[in-house]
Amino acid sequence: MLKYLSHKKYSLALIFAFCLVTTLITIFGTKLNGEIIDKYIVVGNMSGLYKICLMLIGMYIISTISTFVQNRLMINIAQNTSSEIRKDLFKSMQNLPLKYFDTNSSGDLMSRLTNDVDNINMTLSQSITQLFSGVINIVGMLIAMLILSPTLTIVGLVTTPIMFLTTKIIMKNTQPYFIKQQKQLGKLNGYIEEMVSGQKATILFSKEEHVKEEFQKINTSLTKSAVIAQGLSGFMGPVMNFISNLTYLILAICGGYFILSGMDITVGVVFTIILYMRNFNRPINEILNISNTIQSALAGAERVFELMDEEPEKDNIDSVNLENIQGNVSLNNVEFSYNKDKKILKGIDLKASQGQTIAIVGPTGSGKTTIINLLNKFYNIDSGEITIDSQNINSIKMNSLRKSIAMVLQDTYLFSVSVRENIRYGHLDATDEEIEEAAKLAHAHHFIKQLPDGYDTILSDNGSNLSHGQRQLLAISRAILSKSSILILDEATSSIDTRTEVAIQKAMTNLMCGKTTFIIAHRLSTIKNADMILAIKGGEVIERGTHEELLEEEGFYANLYNSQFRSGLSI
Repeated sequence: MLKYLSHKKYSLALIFAFCLVTTLITIFGTKLNGEIIDKYIVVGNMSGLYKICLMLIGMYIISTISTFVQNRLMINIAQNTSSEIRKDLFKSMQNLPLKYFDTNSSGDLMSRLTNDVDNINMTLSQSITQLFSGVINIVGMLIAMLILSPTLTIVGLVTTPIMFLTTKIIMKNTQPYFIKQQKQLGKLNGYIEEMVSGQKATILFSKEEHVKEEFQKINTSLTKSAVIAQGLSGFMGPVMNFISNLTYLILAICGGYFILSGMDITVGVVFTIILYMRNFNRPINEILNISNTIQSALAGAERVFELMDEEPEKDNIDSVNLENIQGNVSLNNVEFSYNKDKKILKGIDLKASQGQTIAIVGPTGSGKTTIINLLNKFYNIDSGEITIDSQNINSIKMNSLRKSIAMVLQDTYLFSVSVRENIRYGHLDATDEEIEEAAKLAHAHHFIKQLPDGYDTILSDNGSNLSHGQRQLLAISRAILSKSSILILDEATSSIDTRTEVAIQKAMTNLMCGKTTFIIAHRLSTIKNADMILAIKGGEVIERGTHEELLEEEGFYANLYNSQFRSGLSI
């Protein structure tokens, strides 16, 4: 946090100066209040009383303006600091490997970016000025009291150690609950995000009551953590007020005793010391009372900087950009596991020359999509080598590598912008004419023109106002527009009717011309013309060859193909 605040040192110095002005006015104003009793009220000097009251009004106006300015400056600092933290946090998230997002709840990540940063912002805007003015007040009032009456000052300070001891005990016991509260809040946000995204599945399987119960469990856990944290922390305020009132009582008794004993202490001095002690204890109480806000912010900051400290995805020092890519891809004895206990890929060998189409088939969980993830360097392989144009992908800059690969996934994602901008995401410099040409090749142009605003139609969340098939057509259009040498189709036509699929296959033939293409498909009719078909089972290549060659072998692929076309029907 100090790193972020160091850029605002001049503004913080100005705030400190205004806090100093406010404190000095409070000190002199309090001293004048004592003098009013001894020098004007006791002797009946009414004209002098009017003058000093006017002086006090002027001082209080200046103090009010000073307080307003320092608060305004602090709000600006807090908002700008929060903005920088959000920017850096979001930037850090963009640099994290895919593995991190696969193993962490998206709702929890969102909570760090919103709730936790908001807690930091609130604490900065509300607490820093209180800390500044509090420290200045404590020091200033202590000096003023010692000058006025060292004896009464010592009497008043008797209860101060009790305050700090009480604070230490309470804060030590509440901090773990504030950390737990922030974690539970992230978990709750994650569950809400999942349920909102999967509401259709919840309704379809009539799991509304089950979802309510699960939500209630997490919500109750959050409530318990918050009640304990806030309750223990809230106990601090009443305890501090009790100690402060006890201090005033002790000062009043001792001050009265000293006056009656004939000591050189007046009623005005006792009154002033009590006011000073009030202004001395008030910032202490304020600082202690905002401890729950500070602790919540610290818990949030811990989660924020924990995410920032995650190891980002980095290129090797000697990495280079890919230029003039031919598209020759090779996997040599590649082994991979998501965790050490279970191997997903076992010695995969694959060679694809420029312009070839390689199809990968196999049962669910056999490792087909994993191969695609490794080609994009979403994960690092355990052993073996993956090369593009004879260059190890570990020596290629990731941004350059991924720009050279266009992908169409089974689960498409569309942004809440226009249809045109969603397609343009494949190539940001594309013209409107190029976008429409790509849509025509993907057979998406016809349905796009029928939308309310055509290519300018704004899509709702993930294109929910389109059918699944239409979303895939837009994803294919995006891939067509991409200037890539390698094309990956992962069940790209799984949600498209067979008639449209025939048309798209023709368009794909033109699209794939000159490009190295990898196709993952369960509908084997779509890969009959592939140059090479790899059958994968249990993370191993068990068969490879053309469609006709594999049928002749009457092995795994032949059985898989025949099971889909027993009735003799084929598109």
